[in-house]
Amino acid sequence: MLKAVVHAADVPDRDGAPAVLADVRVPFPRLELVWMDQGYRGERLKQWMATQHLRQEMVQRPRRACWCPPGVEPPPMPVFTVLPRRWTVERTFAWLGRWRRLSKDYEELPSTSESMIYAAMLGTLLRRSVRLTRQQHTEELCQAYAA
Repeated sequence: MLKAVVHAADVPDRDGAPAVLADVRVPFPRLELVWMDQGYRGERLKQWMATQHLRQEMVQRPRRACWCPPGVEPPPMPVFTVLPRRWTVERTFAWLGRWRRLSKDYEELPSTSESMIYAAMLGTLLRRSVRLTRQQHTEELCQAYAA
């Protein structure tokens, strides 16, 4: 995760994207490509990203329906289709959801929620870097508090 921004729920994805991407080029000058889902479609965002020298790649959902002539069976659609790069985002949301303070909207200020996201990602990365299981991590924390 490069940056997190928490804002009101009535802000559409494509309108909130510049807030996330505005300052991300300073610490990450090599960033060129941003994967986005279909909620970020829009000509204004595309033009803004062009001024920032960022390319966007949409993760498209597979088409469910296609036109077939009468009497021709449509091709079968799989029940579940893995979308490219979408799993990365969903996996990160799953990691964040395992942290108690992020499982519900407990915070009053958006800045506090952002800080909790960074703390959760830092904890996740640290735990993974030393290869501790969640149970081992919990036991070590309990031992540290007991001491």
